[in-house]
Amino acid sequence: MHSERHRTKNVGWLRAAVLGANDGLLSTASLVLGVAAANGQHGNILVAGTAGLVAGAMSMAAGEYVSVSSQADTETADLALEAKELQSDPTGELQELAGIYKSRGLSPDLALQVATQLMEHNALEAHARDELGITETLSAQPVQAAFASAASFAVGGAVPMIVCAMSCGHALVILTLITSIACLAVLGTLAAHVGGAPLVKGALRVTLWGCLAMGVTLSIGALCGTFAS
Repeated sequence: MHSERHRTKNVGWLRAAVLGANDGLLSTASLVLGVAAANGQHGNILVAGTAGLVAGAMSMAAGEYVSVSSQADTETADLALEAKELQSDPTGELQELAGIYKSRGLSPDLALQVATQLMEHNALEAHARDELGITETLSAQPVQAAFASAASFAVGGAVPMIVCAMSCGHALVILTLITSIACLAVLGTLAAHVGGAPLVKGALRVTLWGCLAMGVTLSIGALCGTFAS
């Protein structure tokens, strides 16, 4: 039997993982660079970076859970409404489903025949898929998204923290910048590859915005350090 691998089944966890890793790397690196540019002591830089990493991971998890839970609640409410309508007006729901198939190019007779057979098999599943766009693959999974966001944020944020722990002074700033830019390029390339997008475009998009964020934070840190001294 011919089988195909489609990327949409990975969209949910991939989106959370990519966003989490990118945010973890970028926010932690920017925080470390900002404090370092403000002439912060090495111990203070480590504390600030660690606190930012932990707080960011928890914030990502909470935000993703709330967001995806809201989507799941909406899907549940829509399914409950659809089940009620199927019970109260099955003929109307049959015509509605047949109309969907007609709009996709089937003849009226064939559309009605397909709708009838699918509703006899599983009416709610047919309407959930073709009317509401809800399938088992694409349905919201809050816990999975929350864990993926927190874990990927921590992994991304660990990179600048390891560099920070192993260096100090001007070397810390330079090595953090180089390492973070390289990791952003790799992350952008990986995300583009898994998502089927152009690799160079994906890498440049992530890297350029990351450089902008780190540059702004570095400049503000240096400015604050100048005023403080």
